[in-house]
Amino acid sequence: MLLSTSSVFPEPTSAAFQLGAALGYDGIEVMVWTDAVSQDGGALKGLTRHYGIPVQSVHAPCLLLTQRVWSSDPWERLRRSALLAEELGAPVVVVHPPFTWQREYARNFAPGLKRLSEQHPRVRFAVENMFPVRTFGREIVPYQPGWDPTTTGFDAYTLDLSHCAAARTDALKLADTMGANLAHVHLGDGTGEGRDEHLVPGRGEQPCAQLLRSLAGRGFTGSVALEVNTRKAGSRGEREADLAESLRFAREHLASPARTPRG
Repeated sequence: MLLSTSSVFPEPTSAAFQLGAALGYDGIEVMVWTDAVSQDGGALKGLTRHYGIPVQSVHAPCLLLTQRVWSSDPWERLRRSALLAEELGAPVVVVHPPFTWQREYARNFAPGLKRLSEQHPRVRFAVENMFPVRTFGREIVPYQPGWDPTTTGFDAYTLDLSHCAAARTDALKLADTMGANLAHVHLGDGTGEGRDEHLVPGRGEQPCAQLLRSLAGRGFTGSVALEVNTRKAGSRGEREADLAESLRFAREHLASPARTPRG
């Protein structure tokens, strides 16, 4: 069970290592963003050594606010993400589908991703399901060819439950469609109100428990990363409580052995 560094925002990347080790998470997912530490393999390895908790997945800088991280070229960002994952021994790089305005990138996305996979055979590029944006009564899909990567077909997927809520799609059916290519899960909840909420699992209406319980039967051998929004936490203690509650929820339904928290 991994803790995404995005789950501690606005605290820095290093805080995720500290909290993850203290609470008993098995590893870290690094969201590569404007925090320099998140981009630096040496700094991340130093955090792993200090806190005794490894990086097991890397989220490529695919967000709007990270379009200039490392390079304005999306292929260079994916290449650098793969190199960072290899340096850290992380087997998964999480990737978003291209934005609609990235026309050339979108046109070559599937074959380009296949070439990158061949160049970095120790890394799986797991394409994440996204969601349409609803505004003023209209639904806009900001991704090309769409928010659901299974309509194109890729060798590996990341299933994000909060995004399923925002897209108002059935997470269990989407997992069925992803099948054996489901490589990674982003655990977070949502109410289905049409927006991306990343709630603590169990606080929304997504089948978080059912999905976690189903993974063993699906032959899933990947990792699950907690990706929740704690920005509104009034204190470090409140944020820590949310992350602890999320880990208990995941442990209960994954039935996986717990690490011993550091005290």
